[in-house]
Amino acid sequence: MELEDAASNPTPDYVPPLAPLPPPPPRPLSDRPMPMPGGRRRFPYGTALIVLLIVLLSVGAMYWFSGAEVKVAPESNSAFVTGDFTATAGGGDLPFEIITVEKTAGTPVPAESTEMANDPASGRIVISNAQASPQTLIKNTRFESPNGLIYRIQDSITIPAGSVANPGTLEVTVYADAGGDSYNIGPAAFTVPGLKGSASFDLVTAKSSGPMTGGFSGERASVGTATREAQDTKNRAALETSLREGMQEALPDGYILVPGASFVSYTPTPDTTGRDSTVTVTTKGTMTAVVFPQSALAKSIAYKVVGSYAGQPISIPSAEGLTLTSSIEGAPVGLETFTFALNGNTTLVWDIDPTRIAGAVAGKSRDAAKSILQSFPEVSSATLVLRPFWASTFPDDPANIKVTTEAVGE
Repeated sequence: MELEDAASNPTPDYVPPLAPLPPPPPRPLSDRPMPMPGGRRRFPYGTALIVLLIVLLSVGAMYWFSGAEVKVAPESNSAFVTGDFTATAGGGDLPFEIITVEKTAGTPVPAESTEMANDPASGRIVISNAQASPQTLIKNTRFESPNGLIYRIQDSITIPAGSVANPGTLEVTVYADAGGDSYNIGPAAFTVPGLKGSASFDLVTAKSSGPMTGGFSGERASVGTATREAQDTKNRAALETSLREGMQEALPDGYILVPGASFVSYTPTPDTTGRDSTVTVTTKGTMTAVVFPQSALAKSIAYKVVGSYAGQPISIPSAEGLTLTSSIEGAPVGLETFTFALNGNTTLVWDIDPTRIAGAVAGKSRDAAKSILQSFPEVSSATLVLRPFWASTFPDDPANIKVTTEAVGE
């Protein structure tokens, strides 16, 4: 048997098996895809709804606060006035009215003596004239009450013309024909005995709205002349303020009182005696004023001082810079015409009619509206506001356009 040589028949080398690799580390959760039910991603309806609501609310807010507005600065003219004017009672291009205000002031002072007094009663009456022509009544004309008491006026007067439906009227003070408290009567109707037998008797009548007061006859407590004069001076100072306040309250809407157009008179009234040995020294103040519709006075002034003025509506914010001078003494009571001079500085302001402005710009573009307003003589400047910001045309309906007027000087 032959043995093979180990060297000549070598065996193959032994290769040991490789060790298994370690498993990879797990992926972070943030890197993992989120499982979707059914394998599809859901649409974010909630987020979309919120975004849609925000958009709708924003658009709605824009339309809610939308609008069209025109802010107008009126034309004005500062002018120096000097010249004569003529006004007509109750009518014409420059009408005037007469307003009368009465106030009393008095303070009790200690009695100093006694005196015998015989004071006439007095009061205010309104005289009506239903004739087509003015009626003049001379000084001391009598007015008779239903019970035969006579009262008189102290100055001549003229009652304006009128008609039965709309009589001319004039308010005056009358004084009892004699002293004594029997003339202290309540409101009453009066006739004019001097007109009896003529057609005027039934067409010229009078009526009082308040009582006749102040009538007294007999002995009463009194004060000396010096005390009365001192108290009268104090009364007048108090009356000056209260009369002016009363005149402003009595001024009709739309009327203006020019400095110099009011006339004040003071009248001592009978003393009254108190229960504690005092005497009330009383003074009556009467303010009568000529007043004008401020628009009519403004027009009359504008025609004199503004060469380009063509009768547009115009006004005077204040008459403080003007002074009125009359050629007659006292108020023009009963006159049909009143001639006066005006001097001083004033400001004339053109009136703005919001309806006219809104109608002019309705349906127009911003540029067209601006061009139109520049041609209006009453408009000094205008600011046009359109909302929302993309709007470029004013609404077709003028009622949807707000027009505001700036005060002169703002």
